[in-house]
Amino acid sequence: MKNLTQDQWKEGLAADENAEILDVRTEEEFIEGYIPEATNIDIYKGQGFIDRINELDKSKNYYVYCRSGARSAQACALMDQQGFQNAYNLMGGITEWEGEITK
Repeated sequence: MKNLTQDQWKEGLAADENAEILDVRTEEEFIEGYIPEATNIDIYKGQGFIDRINELDKSKNYYVYCRSGARSAQACALMDQQGFQNAYNLMGGITEWEGEITK
C-alpha cells in the first residue's frame, strides 16, 4: 500500500492505463458524490468487502479513496493481505479532492 497526496494520486491515475478507482464509503455517501468511474465497495460490509475485492483483477492498479483517507488506508491494507500488488490510498479522501465529482 502506498499513501499518495492528492496531486500524486491524480497524476498517477492520469498516467496509468491499468488503473481502477475504488470508493470504499457507504452506498449513501457514494450517491452524494463520487470521483468519476469509481466502483463502490463498502468497507463496512466486513467479509462482504473481502469477498468483493477478491473478485477484482489483481493485476490492475487500484486507486482507493473514502471520505477522509482512514477507511481507504484500511482497505488498501486488506487488499495487500489479499495479494494485490498496487493499492494507492488517497490521503485526505474525497473531502480534500479538488478534481471532478459526479453526482
